[in-house]
Amino acid sequence: MATVKKRTWTTSKGERKEAWRVRYVDQHGATRTRQFDLRRDADAFRIKAEGEVMAGTHTADSASVTVAKACDDWISTAENNGRERGTIKSYREIANLHIKPLLGGEKLSRLTMPKVEGFADSLKTTRSHAMASKAVRALSMIITEAMRRGLVAQNVARGVTVRRSGREKKRVMIPPIEHLKALLAAADRSANEDPRMPVLIRVAMLAGLRSSELRGLTWDGIDLKGGSITVSQRADRWNEIGVPKSEAGTRTIPIGPALVSVLRAWRLKCPPSDLGLVFPNGRKHPMTQHGIIDCFLTLQVAAEIATDSGKRDGEGAIVWKPRYGLHALRHAAASAWIKQGIDLKRLQVWIGHANIQLTLDTYGHLIADAQADAALAGGSEAALLA
Repeated sequence: MATVKKRTWTTSKGERKEAWRVRYVDQHGATRTRQFDLRRDADAFRIKAEGEVMAGTHTADSASVTVAKACDDWISTAENNGRERGTIKSYREIANLHIKPLLGGEKLSRLTMPKVEGFADSLKTTRSHAMASKAVRALSMIITEAMRRGLVAQNVARGVTVRRSGREKKRVMIPPIEHLKALLAAADRSANEDPRMPVLIRVAMLAGLRSSELRGLTWDGIDLKGGSITVSQRADRWNEIGVPKSEAGTRTIPIGPALVSVLRAWRLKCPPSDLGLVFPNGRKHPMTQHGIIDCFLTLQVAAEIATDSGKRDGEGAIVWKPRYGLHALRHAAASAWIKQGIDLKRLQVWIGHANIQLTLDTYGHLIADAQADAALAGGSEAALLA
């Protein structure tokens, strides 16, 4: 049972002071106190603390840490668990740039869902939607790690999300067929300068691999007899080879005879490398992230589909920027599979999504069957008007 008592004292300067002290026993049997200037604040805390103690979710301020310290603990655990350098770098950036400046000094025990909602609202006014969403999810992960360490009893950020309005949602950009053909033609023309490009573009366009997966792809993952590509590793931004970021990233994708033929011919010409890479660079290492981006921009310029940045170089020549990122070829693969009638579950597996909701959110607008829709509408008319 919590109690509220008035406390009075005289300071060293002879000033008379008073405050209201709440004394209670937490769920672990420890006696705790908290002091307030106003009686109403003390009463409000007493009621809140009693409810939390009964529910087993109370954390006293003295047993809590700041959000900043919890951020550091979260990153430390990720490092100890062997998370990728890129993941650790991303965690640090989110913590240092987006969470600590707004919440770093707050005690975890004093965090509430309304405070987290306010944090999310503040992010939405100063950051992009994507970054605001990442920061709120990261805060939830940070509190979950603090719970594991016994520093807090509940995750007040778990139910908080950054929702995007329908007007803000952007559909994926899928290059039209004429642009895809232009890219293939440009890649074929550039084969003398870079023989990887005709093959790499086709693998990206027909098998839907991510950039990191293309850079880490080895011949061991290609079955030329069975006609499939198995993704079991990737190259990160530092060109370190590791497993895909999620279990769904490990997958086998069937490929058609045309791509099998291209890969078989490339297998005979591919420069050898210690890792058996399908697309090694000149030093027999994986292509760098910037290298593959530059190659794709060069290809778009050659295909005459790059866009004018509005800038000029020192000689007055146009500085081109890409119309598409390499990810657009992945979307093109998914779009082609959908047109051929692939079911959602296979699409999720082939594209490497962690859950089917992500697949629906990304490609749901492409899944349409005009003939079936017309038949359905006609059938409902006949049933209602008969």
